[in-house]
Amino acid sequence: MAGWLKGVLGRITGAHDAVDWEEVEAALWQSDLGAPTATSILEALRSKGLALHSENVLATAREEASRFLPVKGEDLTPSTEGPVVILMVGVNGTGKTTSSAKLAAHLKSRGHSVLLCAADTFRAAAVEQLKSWGERLGVEVVSSEYGADPAALCHDALAKAKRLKSDFLICDTAGRLHTKSNLMQELAKVKRSLGKIDPAAPHEVFLVADTTTGSNAVVQAKEFHTATPLTGLILTKLDGSGKGGVAVAIARETGVLPRFIGTGEQAEDLALFDRTSFLERML
Repeated sequence: MAGWLKGVLGRITGAHDAVDWEEVEAALWQSDLGAPTATSILEALRSKGLALHSENVLATAREEASRFLPVKGEDLTPSTEGPVVILMVGVNGTGKTTSSAKLAAHLKSRGHSVLLCAADTFRAAAVEQLKSWGERLGVEVVSSEYGADPAALCHDALAKAKRLKSDFLICDTAGRLHTKSNLMQELAKVKRSLGKIDPAAPHEVFLVADTTTGSNAVVQAKEFHTATPLTGLILTKLDGSGKGGVAVAIARETGVLPRFIGTGEQAEDLALFDRTSFLERML
């Protein structure tokens, strides 16, 4: 898929024709890279004294954005100390449940044993959705009745994962607005509950970020990172619109790096983050 910025610049002018600063700045701002990164790209172009051609703009934009992104997303590896607990967090509608299932499929395809926990006890549809995924994948799902305490459920799921000697436990938590302090405090409760069995749990906390939400995803990342420190991002709904730039903004402002990218709706449609292909797709 052609990068969004490349498409915009191509419509403005040919690759070897000059473009003006206002057009370039507008294009960069619309890509959700964030003001600091957009500014640093423009400053880099000025400092290099390069002619403002599409080729130079693209190369510089990718060079600046790459400073904040890993070459590859860090994959998950089992531990000799017991189940690796992964907490999936985010606001409503980002694709947490589907991403939880895809992550389970990813781990299972590598020969690891996985247990899923339907910790979104406030939304019956989410529990049924995860159970449906579990049946398809051949992965057991720990669940409880509607409205049950998610912290207690995650605690019980970890106890079961230890009994089964599972390599991984993935807890699909309820979507919550980052502005609701009581819901954010609930995540801290889940963490404390897991810690009663394993003081190091959760070992991973992934924010599932909908890239189409733009700069709001940066605010969400900051709030979730404060409530329970994040260890990585799973980026969803990358559609070539340039909205993936929010990954750069989040990494730059919080230090939380992308680990995986959702590439479709099927179980196998989850890939480790790859900086080169990501920047080519985004820019």
